[in-house]
Amino acid sequence: MTHFSANSPHARDIASVLHPQTHAGRHQELGPTIMTGADGIFVRDDAGNVFLDAGAGLWCASLGYNSERLAKVAYDAMRTLGYYQIFRHASHGPAIDLSEKLLELAPVPMSKVLLQCSGSEANDTAVKLVWYYWHAQGKPEKRKIFSRRGSYHGSTCVTISLTAKPDYHAGFGLPFDGFLHTDCPNYYRDALPGETEEAFSQRLADTLEAQIMAEDPETVAAFWCDPVQGGAGALPPPRGYFQKIQAVLKKYDVLMVADEVICGFGRTGAMWGCETYGMQPDMISCAKALSAAMQPVSAVLLNERIYQAVVRQSDKYGAFIHGYTYAGHPVCTSVALETLRIYEEMDLIDHIKSVEPVFLRELGALTDHPLVGDFSGVGLIGGLELVRDKATKENWPGEVGLGARIDQHARANGLILRIVGNRIAFSPPLIITAEEVRELARRMRATLDAVYAEVSAL
Repeated sequence: MTHFSANSPHARDIASVLHPQTHAGRHQELGPTIMTGADGIFVRDDAGNVFLDAGAGLWCASLGYNSERLAKVAYDAMRTLGYYQIFRHASHGPAIDLSEKLLELAPVPMSKVLLQCSGSEANDTAVKLVWYYWHAQGKPEKRKIFSRRGSYHGSTCVTISLTAKPDYHAGFGLPFDGFLHTDCPNYYRDALPGETEEAFSQRLADTLEAQIMAEDPETVAAFWCDPVQGGAGALPPPRGYFQKIQAVLKKYDVLMVADEVICGFGRTGAMWGCETYGMQPDMISCAKALSAAMQPVSAVLLNERIYQAVVRQSDKYGAFIHGYTYAGHPVCTSVALETLRIYEEMDLIDHIKSVEPVFLRELGALTDHPLVGDFSGVGLIGGLELVRDKATKENWPGEVGLGARIDQHARANGLILRIVGNRIAFSPPLIITAEEVRELARRMRATLDAVYAEVSAL
């Protein structure tokens, strides 16, 4: 076991902190990486090591890791109105201004904004709104919700049920009944020999239709989807996918909810992933880049169809009984609103479009490496698919610990990666420059070379 002095941050962390997504016992031996500062897209730890973060933290640090401008906005907001709630007809300027701005930016016509505190809360709330809507239509039996295998939609009990990753359910007695999962649209892995992307998309849409029919369409309430599937390793959809899926949803009157928590605010090269892929959702959840991760804030955008159901249910029950203490917090909404102003001033979408070709070219070039079978991406999000054999697409066996080896060598090369199963997901801060993308790719290739030298000798 590694020994730390009793008063060091490492020892105090081990003694007091339970870390999410962390092996609890191993953490007692290894201790934490203590981050102490940042400069743009780079972070540094207490040993002086500097890392290029290729994942923007948890997909969220869109403007990097420090901002004097946003810090001042938060300070001024806290001095003016450090807290107030938006329950029971109460409101304040930042909540109103942010809601109006989100409706202005929405990719399809939306009616209202329901402010929340996290992406998980936004998706959890949207599930409640789906059920609320169908109750208002006199169809409470329309309750089942489909999401896609490999998806991630949050960590509450409901949103982890939407999340179609069995390891996230193990030991918790989850998922809840009524949360159903359809195909992950991984063309590289799952297409039939000679099958085009359009044909693959049609096959997945046909499968979804068959599943809806098997469940009875009068029991199916909604379909949940992120434009680029983050939980599957930054996986863009194949050609024609959402058009074919939406045709099925429309046929059976199934609501579509777009989880834009990762993709919203520029990540795909448009303000919303819905714009990139021609999606027409009934609701949109967003978070992360909404405040550049500088404050915990999220939102659900709902169309008029959903809103009118809320009005009817308010008449029936006396109020819309839902809310969180910190939802619409004046400091958080002030920072989010200023973040959106920064995006406009820096011409964020034009910047992303200018860097996108370099991002796709430099990371796509890594497909010549023996460990890489494929790369797919859009905007400033994409993933490398790892293989043992390029011809058969065989995976490395689990006992090799390929992901752990890649993570170790990446950190030795000053690179923080997000490894998701057989994919390495890239979603760097949106301020990344073309030269920084080249540096990212250089460090990635050095990492792959070091790992391949190890595993090829096994």
